Amino acid sequence: MNKNILLVVDTLSNEKGVNKGSIFEAIEAALAAVTAKEYPPETSIRVSIDAETGDHSTFRCWTVTDDETLVNELPQKYILLSDAHKENPDLSPGDIIEEPIASVEFGRIAAQQAKHVLLQKVREAERKKIEDRYRDRIGELITGIVKKTTSEHTILDLGDGAEGILLKEELIPRETFRSGDRVRGYLYAVRGDKRGPQLLISRTHPKMLAELFRIEVPEIGEQVIEIMSVARDPGSRAKLAVKTNDGRIDPIGACVGMRGARVQAVSGELGGERVDIILWDDNPVQFVINAMAPAEIASIVADEETRTMDVAVAEDQLSQAIGRNGQNVRLASELTGWRLSVMSEEEATNKHTAEAENLKKAFVESLNIEEEIAEALVEQGFTTLEELALSSDEEISSIPGLDEESIEELRTRARDTLLARELEMQLNTPEPAQDLLDLPGMTEEVATELANHGILTQEDLAEQSVDDLQNIKNLSKAQAAELIMAARAPWFE
Repeated sequence: MNKNILLVVDTLSNEKGVNKGSIFEAIEAALAAVTAKEYPPETSIRVSIDAETGDHSTFRCWTVTDDETLVNELPQKYILLSDAHKENPDLSPGDIIEEPIASVEFGRIAAQQAKHVLLQKVREAERKKIEDRYRDRIGELITGIVKKTTSEHTILDLGDGAEGILLKEELIPRETFRSGDRVRGYLYAVRGDKRGPQLLISRTHPKMLAELFRIEVPEIGEQVIEIMSVARDPGSRAKLAVKTNDGRIDPIGACVGMRGARVQAVSGELGGERVDIILWDDNPVQFVINAMAPAEIASIVADEETRTMDVAVAEDQLSQAIGRNGQNVRLASELTGWRLSVMSEEEATNKHTAEAENLKKAFVESLNIEEEIAEALVEQGFTTLEELALSSDEEISSIPGLDEESIEELRTRARDTLLARELEMQLNTPEPAQDLLDLPGMTEEVATELANHGILTQEDLAEQSVDDLQNIKNLSKAQAAELIMAARAPWFE
């Protein structure tokens, strides 16, 4: 019986609170490492310990392979399949052959190595435990004590051996902390690292604002009120869009609180950041009107295809609608998901008049029609030849002076013009050279896209950089790099 091994197992189990199975594994690894020093490098050693008696057996191991090169390079680690079959014909590549060898004594050196291996495993287990615990908390607010601050980041002690990282760019502008300060932040990511998991925390993340309101406003936690979207200019101003699932509750009033207590509590946590509570609306135009508050909107023209809106306001409302350094319109755009262009009523009128005039001229030239008919098409809401070509009789019949035959003639001219443009585009499309098509890894689709960007030959491609090819469809950075190097191959011959 090897009492030393059992004594070490009991001692470490009591000190570290680790199960005995892990300790036996560590001791086996330590004994195998000590034994391996007596053999050539890359020799595989396995040690097995009897948990009842403490006795241990040692084995030298070879991996069966049919690759003669491996056997020639590492004969101490691999054995050829044909030689292995002399001992056991049932063996296959990948199987392990073991040979009993003399075991070393479990002395002081082995004990120290076992303890080192065990402590390493304990640290890895603790890191994994922290990572698993906090990975489930991504998206939550967490609080920590400032442990260390540098010019690049702030380290927070979260307790139980966990540390959070608050990067400089995740701090609210002009915000500083000292050691010992309590700091609340939004956990947005957990990344594994050799030194332990990195718990990344932010105080500028839009969702931090939402989580703070979830704490301050019970109706949000009860899902009576929903937060639909958030836009922030950290430390300065924010907009929060909310809606209610209970018509009896005012979502804005509930978020503001009695005498503004709830919104002030959130603002105080964020360094005085001003928060506008906006009423959500399913109608994008009405939602934009709400988001642009406190500015009053005179008119809005929306383009659903490009998700843009021209927002017209009175001259005296223009500066308020735009906000300082464009802040109000920028936050409203981020909140609604529409690109907003704010202008005065006069500017909007002039712009729309110019656009209508350009459309009228385009219809006259493309369809060879009279200006009165082109003007009527624009007034009816037609903006492209595609819309006219696909229009129904009901959509176009209200234009005065057009009978059924004229309507069909207009649609036919629109379709013919579109077809002619498509043919012209195809004829003018450049063709990639054969040496570009023959490059290893090149596809016809990518070559055609390259040709559309003026890269027609292998030499053209060789002179490009990876950044130059970022706009090429269906081409990743890695693929771009490989194709460029293939194109440059003749340079090195």
